[in-house]
Amino acid sequence: MNTTSTTAAARAAPVSLPTLFGIFFRIACTSFGGFMAIISVVQNVVVERRKLLSAQEMLDGVSLATLLPGPTAVNVVAYVGYRLRGAPGALVSVVAAVLPPFTLIMVLSVAYFQWGSIPAVSSIFQGFVPAVAAIVLTAAWNLGRKAVTGWREGVLAVAAAAILLGIGGFLSTLGIILGAGLIGWWWFRSPAAAAPAAPAPAAKEPTPKPASKPAAHQLYLDVGTLAAIPLAPADPVLLLKLLGIFSGMSLLLFGGGYVFIPLIGEVVVEEQGWLTQREFIDGVALGQIMPGPILVSAAFIGYKVAGVAGAALATAGMFGPPALLTVLCTRLLGRLKRSSAMQAVLRGVRPAVIGMICAAVVIIGKNAAPAWTSVAIFAAALVALLRLRLEAVWVIPVAGAIGFFVYQ
Repeated sequence: MNTTSTTAAARAAPVSLPTLFGIFFRIACTSFGGFMAIISVVQNVVVERRKLLSAQEMLDGVSLATLLPGPTAVNVVAYVGYRLRGAPGALVSVVAAVLPPFTLIMVLSVAYFQWGSIPAVSSIFQGFVPAVAAIVLTAAWNLGRKAVTGWREGVLAVAAAAILLGIGGFLSTLGIILGAGLIGWWWFRSPAAAAPAAPAPAAKEPTPKPASKPAAHQLYLDVGTLAAIPLAPADPVLLLKLLGIFSGMSLLLFGGGYVFIPLIGEVVVEEQGWLTQREFIDGVALGQIMPGPILVSAAFIGYKVAGVAGAALATAGMFGPPALLTVLCTRLLGRLKRSSAMQAVLRGVRPAVIGMICAAVVIIGKNAAPAWTSVAIFAAALVALLRLRLEAVWVIPVAGAIGFFVYQ
């Protein structure tokens, strides 16, 4: 009763936009370890400490973010921001959650492309490769235990891995996702889905209160400050191409950030030739040691292609469309959760995603140094992640230090 009244009081006096920005900015600065770590911190701050949403509302947001494509953690942030302050709240929350890791990876990207060819630095990144392979395999294992629960899911996972390794290319990746969804609808749809029952009345969403004039003025000031960052000149056609590719990729990312590796790797390395395979893996490694969402690696790629402007647009493409889709679907949350057809489609897509992640392990492993030390780093990283439950943010730096001394 006390919790309910406290939450009601918080609703009566909604959080301001600058305060909302500060909440998610601090969360992004301290959330290491992937999307579940970010979601856990958001839940702790928004539900338990500040009582801005109820536990059930937060759980509904996580369910919605899981059903939709894109980075789950940022989708949850967009949901929370929208529930608290409408569309301006969603925008402010997402920008605050992405800004710290984006800034950090920009600094590291500049350093990497200036000094990455130095032998000592190359040795550090050579140590990253087997560790990244272990991290991706760990993600496949942890996700696969929930997604691959029978022989049909196993067939989908193996087929997806075989197609990606045997054929490759963006069209193969798109075909895997669409085909797995169709097969999932065929295999896993319940008979009741043919004649769905009338949906229960959805709970009335609280009407978001518009931002006050001082808060809106502060928002414009913040956006203006960000816009004042000097952007490197680049070809407008190339910038639009970057934005389009990353926007398209983000809407195909079912299953979490690790799907980014095989999906976008096929495009930026094999098809566009924007990065070498080694540079791409190094960018993934940098994303692992950043706070916040690991898909901020998009900024690394965008910077290599078109400087700061490219990094900004690649990041906007990666996080913007899924966040917008989350906002648009928030009022449809109840129907999405009750849709047997949607659940069946996702049940087919998820094991295919696991197969794609396993294929990414093989692709990454091919770039490791052909030495026993690479196998040792890979095995040690697996033990640290699976047995000792260490976070990836600790595994990557240690692997780099080992590489510094071993691969000189």
